[in-house]
Amino acid sequence: MLELLNTSDRLISSVGLSFKRYLFDQINWESRLIEILGSRGVGKTTLMLQKASVLNKKKKNQAVYISLDDILLFKYSITEIAEMMDQNGFEYLFLDEVHKYPSKFKGFDWSAEIKNVYDKFPQLKIVYSGSSILKIYEGDGDLSRRKSTYHLSGLSFRENLALNKVIQVDAIKLDELLNSHDEITKPITQKIKILPLFREYLKTGYFPFYSEDKNAYYSRLNSILNVIIETDIPAIAEISFETSLKIKKLLAAIASTVPYVPNLVQLRAELNIADQRTLMKYLYYLEKSEVISTLNPVAKGNKIMQKPGKILMGNTNYTYSLQMQNEEIGSIRETFFNSQLNQDYSLALPKSGDFLVSDTYIFEIGGKNKTGKQIKNVSNSYIVSDDIENGAFNQVPLWAFGLLY
Repeated sequence: MLELLNTSDRLISSVGLSFKRYLFDQINWESRLIEILGSRGVGKTTLMLQKASVLNKKKKNQAVYISLDDILLFKYSITEIAEMMDQNGFEYLFLDEVHKYPSKFKGFDWSAEIKNVYDKFPQLKIVYSGSSILKIYEGDGDLSRRKSTYHLSGLSFRENLALNKVIQVDAIKLDELLNSHDEITKPITQKIKILPLFREYLKTGYFPFYSEDKNAYYSRLNSILNVIIETDIPAIAEISFETSLKIKKLLAAIASTVPYVPNLVQLRAELNIADQRTLMKYLYYLEKSEVISTLNPVAKGNKIMQKPGKILMGNTNYTYSLQMQNEEIGSIRETFFNSQLNQDYSLALPKSGDFLVSDTYIFEIGGKNKTGKQIKNVSNSYIVSDDIENGAFNQVPLWAFGLLY
Protein backbone atom coordinates (compact mmCIF):
# COMPACT_ATOMS: atom_id res chain seq x y z
CA MET A 1 0.00 0.00 0.00
CA LEU A 2 2.95 2.32 0.69
CA GLU A 3 3.95 2.07 -2.99
CA LEU A 4 0.56 3.47 -4.04
CA LEU A 5 0.83 6.35 -1.56
CA ASN A 6 4.36 7.22 -2.71
CA THR A 7 3.24 7.26 -6.34
CA SER A 8 0.28 9.43 -5.38
CA ASP A 9 2.47 11.95 -3.55
CA ARG A 10 4.92 12.14 -6.46
CA LEU A 11 2.24 12.74 -9.09
CA ILE A 12 0.25 15.23 -7.04
CA SER A 13 3.31 17.28 -6.07
CA SER A 14 4.60 17.45 -9.66
CA VAL A 15 1.43 18.66 -11.42
CA GLY A 16 1.37 22.27 -12.63
CA LEU A 17 -1.34 24.69 -11.51
CA SER A 18 -0.78 27.64 -13.84
CA PHE A 19 -3.48 26.55 -16.32
CA LYS A 20 -6.71 24.84 -15.34
CA ARG A 21 -9.42 23.53 -17.65
CA TYR A 22 -12.87 25.14 -17.84
CA LEU A 23 -14.37 22.24 -15.85
CA PHE A 24 -12.21 22.80 -12.78
CA ASP A 25 -14.41 25.62 -11.45
CA GLN A 26 -17.68 24.06 -12.62
CA ILE A 27 -17.41 20.90 -10.53
CA ASN A 28 -19.00 20.89 -7.08
CA TRP A 29 -16.07 19.27 -5.31
CA GLU A 30 -18.12 18.92 -2.12
CA SER A 31 -20.27 16.20 -3.71
CA ARG A 32 -19.57 12.81 -2.17
CA LEU A 33 -19.36 11.00 -5.51
CA ILE A 34 -18.14 12.71 -8.69
CA GLU A 35 -17.84 11.08 -12.11
CA ILE A 36 -15.63 12.78 -14.73
CA LEU A 37 -15.99 11.40 -18.25
CA GLY A 38 -14.18 12.35 -21.42
CA SER A 39 -12.24 11.09 -24.37
CA ARG A 40 -8.74 9.74 -23.90
CA GLY A 41 -6.08 12.49 -23.85
CA VAL A 42 -8.27 15.50 -23.01
CA GLY A 43 -6.79 16.03 -19.53
CA LYS A 44 -8.94 14.18 -16.98
CA THR A 45 -5.88 12.95 -15.08
CA THR A 46 -4.34 16.42 -14.87
CA LEU A 47 -7.66 17.87 -13.70
CA MET A 48 -7.88 15.41 -10.81
CA LEU A 49 -4.22 15.79 -9.85
CA GLN A 50 -4.61 19.57 -9.82
CA LYS A 51 -7.57 19.38 -7.44
CA ALA A 52 -5.71 16.91 -5.22
CA SER A 53 -2.73 19.29 -5.18
CA VAL A 54 -4.91 22.24 -4.18
CA LEU A 55 -6.47 20.17 -1.38
CA ASN A 56 -3.13 18.94 -0.05
CA LYS A 57 -1.68 22.46 -0.05
CA LYS A 58 -4.55 23.54 2.19
CA LYS A 59 -4.31 20.52 4.46
CA LYS A 60 -1.54 17.92 4.38
CA ASN A 61 -2.50 14.36 3.38
CA GLN A 62 -6.08 15.25 2.52
CA ALA A 63 -6.24 13.59 -0.92
CA VAL A 64 -4.92 10.42 -2.57
CA TYR A 65 -4.73 9.78 -6.31
CA ILE A 66 -4.79 6.19 -7.65
CA SER A 67 -4.65 5.14 -11.29
CA LEU A 68 -6.70 1.96 -11.57
CA ASP A 69 -4.56 0.57 -14.39
CA ASP A 70 -1.60 0.43 -11.96
CA ILE A 71 -0.23 -3.11 -11.76
CA LEU A 72 -0.48 -2.93 -7.96
CA LEU A 73 -4.28 -2.88 -8.32
CA PHE A 74 -4.06 -6.59 -9.07
CA LYS A 75 -2.95 -6.85 -5.45
CA TYR A 76 -5.17 -4.27 -3.71
CA SER A 77 -8.86 -3.56 -4.11
CA ILE A 78 -10.66 -0.21 -4.09
CA THR A 79 -12.28 -1.23 -0.81
CA GLU A 80 -8.90 -1.97 0.81
CA ILE A 81 -7.54 1.39 -0.33
CA ALA A 82 -10.60 3.18 1.08
CA GLU A 83 -10.22 1.38 4.43
CA MET A 84 -6.58 2.48 4.62
CA MET A 85 -7.59 6.07 3.83
CA ASP A 86 -10.29 6.03 6.48
CA GLN A 87 -7.84 4.76 9.11
CA ASN A 88 -5.35 7.54 8.24
CA GLY A 89 -7.80 10.43 8.05
CA PHE A 90 -7.81 11.09 4.31
CA GLU A 91 -10.88 12.86 2.93
CA TYR A 92 -10.66 12.61 -0.88
CA LEU A 93 -10.03 9.54 -3.03
CA PHE A 94 -9.30 10.21 -6.71
CA LEU A 95 -9.64 7.09 -8.89
CA ASP A 96 -8.44 7.38 -12.49
CA GLU A 97 -9.53 5.18 -15.41
CA VAL A 98 -12.09 3.06 -13.59
CA HIS A 99 -12.93 1.08 -16.75
CA LYS A 100 -9.47 -0.53 -16.49
CA TYR A 101 -9.93 -1.75 -12.93
CA PRO A 102 -9.27 -5.51 -12.60
CA SER A 103 -12.33 -6.81 -10.76
CA LYS A 104 -11.54 -9.00 -7.76
CA PHE A 105 -14.79 -10.95 -7.58
CA LYS A 106 -17.22 -12.17 -10.21
CA GLY A 107 -20.31 -9.98 -10.34
CA PHE A 108 -18.59 -7.31 -8.27
CA ASP A 109 -16.96 -4.76 -10.58
CA TRP A 110 -15.57 -1.26 -9.97
CA SER A 111 -19.03 0.29 -9.76
CA ALA A 112 -20.11 -2.21 -7.08
CA GLU A 113 -16.93 -1.55 -5.09
CA ILE A 114 -17.40 2.22 -5.30
CA LYS A 115 -21.01 1.85 -4.17
CA ASN A 116 -19.80 -0.25 -1.24
CA VAL A 117 -17.16 2.35 -0.30
CA TYR A 118 -19.71 5.16 -0.67
CA ASP A 119 -22.08 3.44 1.75
CA LYS A 120 -19.41 2.24 4.18
CA PHE A 121 -17.36 5.45 4.53
CA PRO A 122 -19.76 8.45 4.49
CA GLN A 123 -17.00 10.92 5.38
CA LEU A 124 -14.98 10.01 2.25
CA LYS A 125 -15.42 11.95 -1.01
CA ILE A 126 -14.77 9.90 -4.15
CA VAL A 127 -13.86 11.34 -7.56
CA TYR A 128 -13.43 8.90 -10.43
CA SER A 129 -12.70 9.30 -14.12
CA GLY A 130 -13.35 7.10 -17.11
CA SER A 131 -13.66 6.94 -20.86
CA SER A 132 -16.61 8.80 -22.34
CA ILE A 133 -17.94 5.42 -23.48
CA LEU A 134 -18.83 4.72 -19.83
CA LYS A 135 -22.09 6.53 -20.65
CA ILE A 136 -23.38 3.20 -21.99
CA TYR A 137 -21.97 1.07 -19.18
CA GLU A 138 -24.35 -0.79 -16.90
CA GLY A 139 -22.27 -1.85 -13.94
CA ASP A 140 -22.97 -4.17 -11.03
CA GLY A 141 -23.39 -1.20 -8.70
CA ASP A 142 -26.15 1.34 -9.33
CA LEU A 143 -24.44 4.72 -8.90
CA SER A 144 -27.00 6.79 -10.82
CA ARG A 145 -28.73 8.15 -7.69
CA ARG A 146 -25.44 8.89 -5.92
CA LYS A 147 -23.08 10.38 -8.48
CA SER A 148 -22.71 13.85 -9.99
CA THR A 149 -21.51 13.44 -13.58
CA TYR A 150 -19.33 15.93 -15.49
CA HIS A 151 -17.90 15.77 -18.99
CA LEU A 152 -14.51 17.10 -20.07
CA SER A 153 -14.06 17.97 -23.75
CA GLY A 154 -10.81 18.69 -25.54
CA LEU A 155 -9.40 22.20 -25.50
CA SER A 156 -11.64 24.87 -26.97
CA PHE A 157 -9.96 27.48 -29.15
CA ARG A 158 -10.32 29.93 -26.23
CA GLU A 159 -8.55 27.54 -23.85
CA ASN A 160 -5.84 26.83 -26.41
CA LEU A 161 -5.07 30.56 -26.62
CA ALA A 162 -4.87 30.74 -22.82
CA LEU A 163 -2.70 27.62 -22.50
CA ASN A 164 -0.24 29.04 -25.02
CA LYS A 165 -0.23 32.40 -23.19
CA VAL A 166 -1.53 34.27 -26.25
CA ILE A 167 -4.58 35.96 -24.71
CA GLN A 168 -7.01 35.40 -21.83
CA VAL A 169 -10.71 35.82 -22.58
CA ASP A 170 -13.81 34.65 -20.74
CA ALA A 171 -16.10 31.97 -22.12
CA ILE A 172 -19.39 33.25 -23.54
CA LYS A 173 -22.86 31.86 -24.22
CA LEU A 174 -24.18 31.26 -27.73
CA ASP A 175 -26.85 33.95 -27.36
CA GLU A 176 -24.17 36.48 -26.38
CA LEU A 177 -22.10 35.63 -29.42
CA LEU A 178 -24.99 35.88 -31.87
CA ASN A 179 -26.27 39.16 -30.43
CA SER A 180 -22.89 40.89 -29.91
CA HIS A 181 -20.28 39.06 -31.98
CA ASP A 182 -18.75 42.25 -33.40
CA GLU A 183 -18.24 43.73 -29.92
CA ILE A 184 -16.80 40.41 -28.71
CA THR A 185 -14.38 39.69 -31.58
CA LYS A 186 -12.95 43.16 -32.32
CA PRO A 187 -11.11 43.64 -28.99
CA ILE A 188 -9.41 40.29 -29.67
CA THR A 189 -8.53 40.85 -33.33
CA GLN A 190 -7.15 44.31 -32.52
CA LYS A 191 -4.57 42.67 -30.23
CA ILE A 192 -3.60 39.51 -32.12
CA LYS A 193 -3.63 37.99 -35.62
CA ILE A 194 -6.35 35.47 -34.93
CA LEU A 195 -6.60 33.55 -38.22
CA PRO A 196 -3.08 31.97 -38.25
CA LEU A 197 -3.62 30.88 -34.65
CA PHE A 198 -7.01 29.41 -35.58
CA ARG A 199 -5.47 27.45 -38.47
CA GLU A 200 -2.90 26.01 -36.08
CA TYR A 201 -5.59 25.09 -33.56
CA LEU A 202 -7.55 23.18 -36.20
CA LYS A 203 -4.47 21.04 -36.87
CA THR A 204 -2.95 20.57 -33.42
CA GLY A 205 -4.89 22.46 -30.75
CA TYR A 206 -7.59 20.14 -29.41
CA PHE A 207 -5.49 17.93 -27.11
CA PRO A 208 -3.42 19.52 -24.31
CA PHE A 209 -0.38 17.30 -24.82
CA TYR A 210 0.68 18.83 -28.18
CA SER A 211 3.55 20.81 -26.64
CA GLU A 212 5.09 17.67 -25.11
CA ASP A 213 6.37 16.40 -28.48
CA LYS A 214 5.11 18.37 -31.47
CA ASN A 215 6.78 16.10 -34.03
CA ALA A 216 5.05 12.99 -32.67
CA TYR A 217 1.62 14.57 -32.18
CA TYR A 218 -0.23 12.82 -35.01
CA SER A 219 1.47 9.55 -34.21
CA ARG A 220 0.18 9.88 -30.64
CA LEU A 221 -3.32 10.67 -31.89
CA ASN A 222 -3.30 7.50 -33.98
CA SER A 223 -2.13 5.57 -30.92
CA ILE A 224 -5.01 7.04 -28.91
CA LEU A 225 -7.49 5.91 -31.58
CA ASN A 226 -6.00 2.41 -31.47
CA VAL A 227 -6.28 2.25 -27.66
CA ILE A 228 -9.89 3.47 -27.78
CA ILE A 229 -10.86 0.79 -30.29
CA GLU A 230 -8.66 -2.04 -28.98
CA THR A 231 -8.97 -1.40 -25.21
CA ASP A 232 -11.57 1.15 -24.10
CA ILE A 233 -14.51 -0.06 -26.19
CA PRO A 234 -13.87 -3.78 -25.47
CA ALA A 235 -13.61 -2.98 -21.73
CA ILE A 236 -17.20 -1.73 -21.81
CA ALA A 237 -18.85 -3.58 -24.68
CA GLU A 238 -17.02 -6.93 -24.42
CA ILE A 239 -16.33 -7.18 -28.16
CA SER A 240 -13.93 -9.56 -29.88
CA PHE A 241 -10.62 -8.80 -31.56
CA GLU A 242 -12.24 -9.43 -34.93
CA THR A 243 -14.92 -6.86 -34.12
CA SER A 244 -12.22 -4.34 -33.19
CA LEU A 245 -10.69 -4.80 -36.63
CA LYS A 246 -14.07 -4.18 -38.27
CA ILE A 247 -14.52 -1.01 -36.23
CA LYS A 248 -11.07 0.17 -37.40
CA LYS A 249 -12.04 -0.47 -41.02
CA LEU A 250 -15.29 1.38 -40.45
CA LEU A 251 -13.41 4.38 -39.06
CA ALA A 252 -11.02 4.33 -42.03
CA ALA A 253 -13.97 4.36 -44.43
CA ILE A 254 -15.56 7.29 -42.61
CA ALA A 255 -12.35 9.29 -42.27
CA SER A 256 -11.60 9.09 -46.00
CA THR A 257 -14.88 10.76 -46.99
CA VAL A 258 -16.09 13.01 -44.14
CA PRO A 259 -18.51 14.73 -43.94
CA TYR A 260 -19.88 11.27 -44.63
CA VAL A 261 -23.46 10.59 -45.70
CA PRO A 262 -23.56 6.87 -44.99
CA ASN A 263 -24.74 4.22 -47.41
CA LEU A 264 -25.35 1.48 -44.85
CA VAL A 265 -25.85 -1.30 -47.39
CA GLN A 266 -22.54 -0.49 -49.06
CA LEU A 267 -20.75 -0.19 -45.73
CA ARG A 268 -22.05 -3.55 -44.55
CA ALA A 269 -20.87 -5.19 -47.77
CA GLU A 270 -17.40 -3.61 -47.56
CA LEU A 271 -16.91 -4.62 -43.93
CA ASN A 272 -18.66 -8.00 -44.14
CA ILE A 273 -21.15 -7.07 -41.41
CA ALA A 274 -24.19 -9.31 -41.38
CA ASP A 275 -26.95 -6.93 -40.32
CA GLN A 276 -27.67 -3.23 -40.06
CA ARG A 277 -28.21 -3.27 -36.29
CA THR A 278 -24.63 -4.50 -35.78
CA LEU A 279 -23.27 -1.75 -38.01
CA MET A 280 -25.31 0.84 -36.12
CA LYS A 281 -23.89 -0.51 -32.86
CA TYR A 282 -20.32 0.00 -34.14
CA LEU A 283 -21.14 3.58 -35.12
CA TYR A 284 -22.67 4.07 -31.68
CA TYR A 285 -19.50 2.89 -29.95
CA LEU A 286 -17.35 5.25 -32.03
CA GLU A 287 -19.64 8.17 -31.27
CA LYS A 288 -19.80 7.48 -27.53
CA SER A 289 -16.00 7.33 -27.57
CA GLU A 290 -16.02 10.79 -29.23
CA VAL A 291 -14.09 9.51 -32.22
CA ILE A 292 -16.95 10.49 -34.53
CA SER A 293 -20.08 12.60 -34.22
CA THR A 294 -23.36 11.96 -36.02
CA LEU A 295 -26.10 14.35 -37.07
CA ASN A 296 -29.75 13.52 -37.66
CA PRO A 297 -32.81 15.56 -38.65
CA VAL A 298 -33.96 15.17 -35.04
CA ALA A 299 -31.37 15.63 -32.28
CA LYS A 300 -33.20 13.55 -29.67
CA GLY A 301 -33.92 9.85 -29.39
CA ASN A 302 -31.96 6.61 -29.23
CA LYS A 303 -29.11 7.08 -31.70
CA ILE A 304 -28.25 3.41 -31.71
CA MET A 305 -31.45 2.82 -33.68
CA GLN A 306 -31.16 5.81 -36.04
CA LYS A 307 -29.46 5.88 -39.42
CA PRO A 308 -27.22 8.97 -39.21
CA GLY A 309 -27.89 11.70 -41.73
CA LYS A 310 -24.26 12.82 -41.64
CA ILE A 311 -21.08 11.66 -39.91
CA LEU A 312 -18.22 13.97 -38.87
CA MET A 313 -14.98 13.25 -37.06
CA GLY A 314 -15.03 14.01 -33.33
CA ASN A 315 -12.54 16.88 -33.68
CA THR A 316 -10.46 18.47 -36.42
CA ASN A 317 -7.16 17.11 -35.08
CA TYR A 318 -8.41 13.58 -35.75
CA THR A 319 -9.32 14.63 -39.28
CA TYR A 320 -5.82 15.92 -39.98
CA SER A 321 -4.28 12.90 -38.27
CA LEU A 322 -6.15 10.37 -40.40
CA GLN A 323 -6.27 12.26 -43.69
CA MET A 324 -3.04 14.24 -43.49
CA GLN A 325 -2.80 16.24 -46.77
CA ASN A 326 -6.18 15.15 -48.15
CA GLU A 327 -8.40 16.98 -45.71
CA GLU A 328 -11.44 18.76 -47.15
CA ILE A 329 -11.82 22.31 -45.84
CA GLY A 330 -15.62 22.12 -45.75
CA SER A 331 -15.37 19.07 -43.51
CA ILE A 332 -12.83 20.80 -41.26
CA ARG A 333 -15.12 23.80 -40.80
CA GLU A 334 -18.18 21.70 -39.97
CA THR A 335 -16.20 19.45 -37.63
CA PHE A 336 -14.86 22.46 -35.72
CA PHE A 337 -18.31 24.02 -35.37
CA ASN A 338 -19.78 20.71 -34.23
CA SER A 339 -17.02 20.03 -31.69
CA GLN A 340 -17.34 23.44 -30.05
CA LEU A 341 -21.13 23.32 -29.66
CA ASN A 342 -22.14 19.69 -29.14
CA GLN A 343 -21.20 19.65 -25.46
CA ASP A 344 -23.73 22.28 -24.33
CA TYR A 345 -26.21 22.48 -27.20
CA SER A 346 -28.31 20.00 -29.15
CA LEU A 347 -27.36 19.76 -32.84
CA ALA A 348 -29.40 18.42 -35.74
CA LEU A 349 -29.62 18.55 -39.54
CA PRO A 350 -32.04 21.24 -40.73
CA LYS A 351 -34.00 21.22 -44.00
CA SER A 352 -32.00 24.27 -45.10
CA GLY A 353 -28.47 25.06 -43.89
CA ASP A 354 -25.86 22.90 -42.17
CA PHE A 355 -26.82 22.89 -38.47
CA LEU A 356 -29.95 23.34 -36.39
CA VAL A 357 -28.86 24.29 -32.86
CA SER A 358 -31.12 23.91 -29.81
CA ASP A 359 -34.15 23.64 -32.11
CA THR A 360 -33.84 27.40 -32.63
CA TYR A 361 -30.89 28.62 -34.70
CA ILE A 362 -29.95 27.71 -38.28
CA PHE A 363 -26.30 27.95 -39.32
CA GLU A 364 -24.76 27.80 -42.79
CA ILE A 365 -21.01 27.15 -42.70
CA GLY A 366 -18.59 28.32 -45.41
CA GLY A 367 -15.71 30.53 -46.46
CA LYS A 368 -15.55 34.33 -46.41
CA ASN A 369 -17.54 34.61 -49.65
CA LYS A 370 -20.33 32.32 -48.45
CA THR A 371 -23.76 33.73 -49.30
CA GLY A 372 -26.95 33.16 -47.39
CA LYS A 373 -29.11 32.06 -50.31
CA GLN A 374 -29.67 28.60 -48.81
CA ILE A 375 -31.11 30.13 -45.65
CA LYS A 376 -32.77 33.15 -47.22
CA ASN A 377 -36.00 34.09 -45.43
CA VAL A 378 -35.26 31.53 -42.68
CA SER A 379 -35.76 33.05 -39.22
CA ASN A 380 -32.92 32.91 -36.67
CA SER A 381 -30.43 32.00 -39.41
CA TYR A 382 -26.74 32.88 -39.52
CA ILE A 383 -23.84 32.61 -41.95
CA VAL A 384 -20.72 31.25 -40.24
CA SER A 385 -17.72 32.40 -42.28
CA ASP A 386 -14.18 31.13 -42.20
CA ASP A 387 -11.23 33.37 -43.16
CA ILE A 388 -12.70 36.54 -41.63
CA GLU A 389 -11.63 38.23 -38.41
CA ASN A 390 -14.89 40.05 -37.67
CA GLY A 391 -18.42 39.74 -38.93
CA ALA A 392 -21.45 41.96 -39.40
CA PHE A 393 -25.19 41.51 -38.92
CA ASN A 394 -25.93 37.76 -39.30
CA GLN A 395 -22.43 36.85 -40.53
CA VAL A 396 -20.33 35.49 -37.66
CA PRO A 397 -16.63 34.48 -37.84
CA LEU A 398 -16.15 30.72 -37.56
CA TRP A 399 -13.26 31.06 -35.08
CA ALA A 400 -15.50 32.95 -32.62
CA PHE A 401 -17.47 29.76 -31.86
CA GLY A 402 -14.29 28.57 -30.17
CA LEU A 403 -15.04 31.02 -27.32
CA LEU A 404 -18.07 29.09 -26.05
CA TYR A 405 -16.33 27.05 -23.33
